[in-house]
Amino acid sequence: MGFMNESPASLDDLALFAAVAHQASLSAAQRATGVSLPTLSRRMAALERDLGRTLFQRGPKGYALTAEGRALAEELGGLADTRHRVARWAASQTTAPPVRITAGFWTSRAIAIGLAADSARPWQLRFVPANTVLDMARREADIGIRNSPPAHSWLARQQLAEVHFAIYGKQGVEGFVASNADVPSQKWLHAHHHADIRAYASDPRLCLDLAEAGHGKIVLPTFIGDALNTLSCQSDPIEELRHQSWLVAHQDARHDPPVRAALDEVAAILRAN
Repeated sequence: MGFMNESPASLDDLALFAAVAHQASLSAAQRATGVSLPTLSRRMAALERDLGRTLFQRGPKGYALTAEGRALAEELGGLADTRHRVARWAASQTTAPPVRITAGFWTSRAIAIGLAADSARPWQLRFVPANTVLDMARREADIGIRNSPPAHSWLARQQLAEVHFAIYGKQGVEGFVASNADVPSQKWLHAHHHADIRAYASDPRLCLDLAEAGHGKIVLPTFIGDALNTLSCQSDPIEELRHQSWLVAHQDARHDPPVRAALDEVAAILRAN
């Protein structure tokens, strides 16, 4: 059984038709496209044959669009813009390809701080910070940092450093700053110190600002808290929150040179922490 022809007209012919329709004559379209008049005439006749429609009313004044021709021209209104954008993309040599990284807020912050500014880097950092697991099978992200190894065989993984959490705060400050109980550290805080929560903020960065201003203590990964000179550690590591971190990428995408370079840089940063 053969495949149904789902593309009855070539994009090249449609682009030429759009030029003829816009210029309103073959000679003007020839100057705009650089395609010879005989070739344009032949390609327009082939397009009409492929589509089974009469697109032009040919006469001594040139090629006038029929009603069907005008309808097709309207359908192709965005084609010229698409071709220009593709040409601009192809000609660009200054922008490195983006690599999308998804991780929790604190891990994303550690990567952002640890990644040296380098205009020659062969990849462009693009954060997709999320505490939910994005569908990497559908390439919603190129690299993920997770709290457990992936269950899917098509995801490559590297085990990184063990992550510890502790309580941090300013000396003499009581109570806690909390955010929504949608990540393990906040679930632990709400479960063990709910009555002591003095301030809430949905944004983790704002929670840190509140803790640094003395509104309460905060639960942080030690790789974040130990690097702060504004807060001091107020507890032993919280055993219930200890976990391994994993660097995850699609088995196929990890061989792409920009993704490979990003994996190496991110792994070095997170292992150093």
